[in-house]
Amino acid sequence: MNSTSVMMLGVSSVTFVLSVVAALILGAVATFFVVKLIRKKKAEKAKQEAKLIIENAEQDAKNIIKEAKLTAQEKALDIKTEVENELNLRRVELEKLNDRYLKREEFINNKEEILEKKTENIETQKQELDAMADNLKKQFEGLEVEKGKILAELERVSKLSRDEAKTILMNKMEDEARHDALITLKNIEQETKDNANKKATEIVALAIQKYSADITSENTATTVLLPNEEMKGRLIGREGRNIKAIEQATGVDLIIDDTPEAIVLSSFDPVRREIAKISIEKLMQDGRIHPARIEETVAKVTKEIEQEMKDAGEQAVIEAGVQNIHPELVKLLGRMKYRTSYGQNMLKHSLEVSFMARMMAEELGVDAEIAKRGGLLHDIGKAIDHEVEGTHVSIGVDLAKKYKENSKVINCIEAHHGDVEFSCIEAVLVQAADVISSSRYGARRETMESYIKRVEKLEEISNSFDGVEKAYAIQAGREVRIIVKPEEIDDAKAMFLAKDIAKKIESEMEYPGQIKVHVIRETRNVEYAK
Repeated sequence: MNSTSVMMLGVSSVTFVLSVVAALILGAVATFFVVKLIRKKKAEKAKQEAKLIIENAEQDAKNIIKEAKLTAQEKALDIKTEVENELNLRRVELEKLNDRYLKREEFINNKEEILEKKTENIETQKQELDAMADNLKKQFEGLEVEKGKILAELERVSKLSRDEAKTILMNKMEDEARHDALITLKNIEQETKDNANKKATEIVALAIQKYSADITSENTATTVLLPNEEMKGRLIGREGRNIKAIEQATGVDLIIDDTPEAIVLSSFDPVRREIAKISIEKLMQDGRIHPARIEETVAKVTKEIEQEMKDAGEQAVIEAGVQNIHPELVKLLGRMKYRTSYGQNMLKHSLEVSFMARMMAEELGVDAEIAKRGGLLHDIGKAIDHEVEGTHVSIGVDLAKKYKENSKVINCIEAHHGDVEFSCIEAVLVQAADVISSSRYGARRETMESYIKRVEKLEEISNSFDGVEKAYAIQAGREVRIIVKPEEIDDAKAMFLAKDIAKKIESEMEYPGQIKVHVIRETRNVEYAK
């Protein structure tokens, strides 16, 4: 191989190398641009994906905010609805109370108008009586003139002295005038009595309407203390369903007013009030207050109270030592545990009467068993007098006859207030024991000091009148007996004296019930046979 060939071979090799190098460089450049293009596309794609994620996130955030706003609005609407319902319920209760007060005020106003008319009628009658008194006075004056003429004629005809004729005529005319005056007064008094019952009933009814809250709250209302104000709303319940359930189950009225942490139970039946009170206290302790639970609790408490009354009746029978009393009468005795009269518990009062009647019967040697049995049952009618028409005496007699009590026991019941005649000595003893138990100081919430002052005031007023020899306050101040001097006070004056004393007592004293003024005039003529 020559040098030319070698050179050509070398040139060819260099050219090849250069070609390869150029190809590699071109490939690298192409690869660079291709990679750069791919990266650029990936970057653009990543940007688009990021933008899409951001847009989706923003949309999700908007949706979440929107849902949150809707949820908040729904909760606010629910709260607003619940508050509006509660306000409506309170508004309805307030409107009911307002209606009650308006009706009561209207009723009182009507009664006041009636009372004013009655007062005007009384004034008219008073004027008529004054006119009649004037007529009587004129008649007396005419009689005086006639008396003068008769005196002159008597002196001429009878030849009597003026003083003797005057004495005879005055005695005659005085007797006639007194007789006529007494007849007129009795007629007026009888007419007044005929109208008195009706007018007194109306006045008492009006007084009860005006002052019933002060007088009867103790016997018709019971206060239940609450742990907090929230409990009032729970007792009322949604739309008042709980309070309706309580009133329907117990038969009492629930009064929910502005008194803090307290409600009032109103009913004339003390047993129902006690059942309602205990039921509400148990419901508050339990915490579950709804109609079904209320009915269940009231039924349970009713059974407990009935058992308690039965036990109280049986205990009273055992303490009194009375046997073979009908079980229904024993239950009624137990009911009297919740019955009061002027603050005096009727069951304790009946036991007191039974004990005292028995002791008096033993001292007198009469039937002590009848006396203590009649004393225990004498007020049995008061156990149901708010459920049955009639007085407690008539109700008690009906009960005693129904359960086959002894006729003497029945007489003890029907005669203890003097409604009928006594047919046995035991009935007299029961009446005496009843008066002792109910009239002793302290039995009916009257202090010893006020009792003594009332009795002393009665005797002081009675002794202040001329012609009174001695006055005695008896029956725990319910009656005053006045002994007059017969030489100073005759029968006509005794009647007027009783009226004057009664009027002065009414004007100067305050007392419950009524006071009997009993004027006694006694004349004794004594002669000795020698």
